[in-house]
Amino acid sequence: MNPEPRAGRFDGLITPLIRLSRNWISKAGIFIVSAATVFFLFLLPTMLSGSVSHPYLGILIFAVLPLFFLSGLVLIPIGLFVDRRRGGQAILEPRERSWGHPMLRQLVLFIGAATVINIVIFSQLTYRAVHFMDSSTFCGGACHQVMQPEFSAYKNATHSRVDCVQCHIGPGAEWELKAKISGLRQVFKVVFNSYSRPTPAPVHNLRPARDTCEACHWSQKVAMDRLRVIAKYAEDESNSVTKSVILMRIGGGNVKKGIHGAHLAAGVTIRYRPADEKRQTIPWVERSVSGEEPAVYLANGAKMADVEKLAVREMDCIDCHNRPAHNYDMPEAALDRAMVEGRINPALPFAKKAGLEIIKRQFKQDADQEIAAAFVDFYRSKYPAVFDKDRTVVESSAATLRAIYQRNIFPDMKVSWGTYPNNIGHTDSPGCFRCHDDEHKAGKDKTIAQDCSSCHELLATDEKDPKVLADFGYTK
Repeated sequence: MNPEPRAGRFDGLITPLIRLSRNWISKAGIFIVSAATVFFLFLLPTMLSGSVSHPYLGILIFAVLPLFFLSGLVLIPIGLFVDRRRGGQAILEPRERSWGHPMLRQLVLFIGAATVINIVIFSQLTYRAVHFMDSSTFCGGACHQVMQPEFSAYKNATHSRVDCVQCHIGPGAEWELKAKISGLRQVFKVVFNSYSRPTPAPVHNLRPARDTCEACHWSQKVAMDRLRVIAKYAEDESNSVTKSVILMRIGGGNVKKGIHGAHLAAGVTIRYRPADEKRQTIPWVERSVSGEEPAVYLANGAKMADVEKLAVREMDCIDCHNRPAHNYDMPEAALDRAMVEGRINPALPFAKKAGLEIIKRQFKQDADQEIAAAFVDFYRSKYPAVFDKDRTVVESSAATLRAIYQRNIFPDMKVSWGTYPNNIGHTDSPGCFRCHDDEHKAGKDKTIAQDCSSCHELLATDEKDPKVLADFGYTK
């Protein structure tokens, strides 16, 4: 008799693999798992370094790759089950089903080792996927067209270092689950092109401000009065600048004066009923102070029978600070700030007037190129001497003008100047005057007053050189 060939060094690894892949379904599963594992090892340095900055690369790594890996794992037992039902060969022969037989031990050892490796790989992919989907890169860049306006505003806002999830989701399984379910609905809307244009605001299921804003900005802390200096450039040849100086009375804590004091001081609760989705029309307001009878204010012309059908909302930070991380500019204010900062040179004649006329136009094609070209052409044709002397200044100012437009106008999402009202103040939208209009009355004599001095004091209004600034030693 010929002696049996000796077992090879790797038979203990290969033989169980062969036994598990006796049908094409399991073979496909093993191939998919192997390919996914190779990609995982290849991409492991990138994942560990946290350098995945492109949203679509992140989706490929953290969504598509785990899906393929898991589908391969599922196909292997499905293939074995289907093959067995069709009368295929069993993984182990009857004589191999004893623990004393090396084939059973090899198979158990192989499956155990593979399971441990698969758990490590899949847990890492899952953890990294959750972490990536909570990143601002994913939130703002995955659905590029839909989120482009909000993401652009976010990147230029004071809260640009705060991750989206800290306000929109927050800690805890409940909010995480709500966010993912909402995210699935949004994915379907993107796939079927049925999403709203522009994106609706405010977000009606946003977490309460006490769980978001007040994690950093505690409303019960007394804030001192603050000075604001607002520069405004005229639309004349010299871009004449005037300044307004305002002393903001913030208040807060137990002091029921000032902006925060009147609305958020301890013991003060304000509720209101908005008549529209954007919360710009408010016919009913209730202000309660502990120890006092609540005062209910009704707008002129509002009928209680109609008002009672409206939903009640308790006022918090975002009812005034409604664009804290996604603020858009109005064109005049955007140009004024750019000129104060020197990004648009105020020495250029008619810079304010020409810039406003250009960015307020309705562009049919490539607005980005037309804006810069129009600004440069204005000086080339109207002020050739200025253009020849300061061409670099003109071109850099033109680039800033284009950036202002790109930052605020998104035709595909129907976002233009003033699409999203800002409730801080009352210059570009009703803001404070939604309630403080002297027309919300409680009884015959009591109203929500439109008293400027309760929130701020005007120290100077549109003055060229306000004396109060010199008194304060303000030199800018």
